[in-house]
Amino acid sequence: MDKQDNLLQFPCEFPVKVMGLRHERFVHNILEVVQRYVPDFPPEQVEMRPSSGGKYLSITCNIWAVSQDQVNLLYTALKAHPDVKVML
Repeated sequence: MDKQDNLLQFPCEFPVKVMGLRHERFVHNILEVVQRYVPDFPPEQVEMRPSSGGKYLSITCNIWAVSQDQVNLLYTALKAHPDVKVML
């Protein structure tokens, strides 16, 4: 068994944290990407936290991940999105 196989047991809850410049479409744009890979993710469960200066917004989506491939594809898509500045 590969060491990576021991990190997560699927399915599981998995937090996806994204930070970007705060603008009116940021959350909507990120939700579009998340729901492409997690179609049943409810938008009302997005947690938002503005930076101290208000320029950036951090959002967390606690998704129900069904596989490592799903998580990898989601992260790849989010990293490629122009609104995303940082991912955790």
